[in-house]
Amino acid sequence: MKTIIIEDEALAATHLQLLLRQHPAVEVVAVLTSVRTAIAWLSQHPAPELIFADIQLSDGLSFEVFEAVPVRSPIIFTTSFNEYALQSFTLLSLDYLLKPIQAREVARALDKHAYWRAQATEQEQAGLADAQLAKVRQLLERMAPTPPRYRQRFLVETGEQLLPVAVADIAYCFTQYDVVYLVRHDGRRFALEHKLEKLESLLDPAGFFRLNRQYLASSKAIHKIHSYFGGKLKIELLPAQREEIVVSRERAPLLKRWLE
Repeated sequence: MKTIIIEDEALAATHLQLLLRQHPAVEVVAVLTSVRTAIAWLSQHPAPELIFADIQLSDGLSFEVFEAVPVRSPIIFTTSFNEYALQSFTLLSLDYLLKPIQAREVARALDKHAYWRAQATEQEQAGLADAQLAKVRQLLERMAPTPPRYRQRFLVETGEQLLPVAVADIAYCFTQYDVVYLVRHDGRRFALEHKLEKLESLLDPAGFFRLNRQYLASSKAIHKIHSYFGGKLKIELLPAQREEIVVSRERAPLLKRWLE
């Protein structure tokens, strides 16, 4: 049975090869170390009868290989995922090998696939790869960290009324005498109940930067940047503020990278 290994860890690939040598029916015809090399090899060679594939490779995820090349080979996935992930694998009825891979687990997986090939119709075998890839995608989606949800608006008080202010309308926020103010691009400002540290966690860091202990500004509000002594930066904001706004030497490189 011609087999390939897709694995970017040299020691793990060598260990798996040694285990597979205990099974004379298995012939490892290639060891591929990345998504790129796996796509190239599978595009130029007949599909193997079995594939061992690590899920996470140095340049991507292994299912990207099978999406790029229409391979219809059974796949045994190898993984270093934690116990929670293994429960998901079992729930999704996937074959997997947990690193460090054990000889008895290789034998179990090979026996399972040999039995399946003997029992399955050609149509069932052809559909195996697509089913496995769909299940892996489900697993990865379930395990992916939930992206943070940033605020889209704030409700502020103006007189006896409450006014919603969209985040897109915020120029900057600053603190003065222990009160935090929100300043819109049109110059209107409103007091907020949140501390500046809390606002920093509520606003998307792609759009807002903590200039110093007093100011949290949107990129659109930064009007001019001046070099200042000691490696610091002096900032002019719009709407303008009377006081001098200085970014420390330590934060100056972070601000430059953020604005690039």
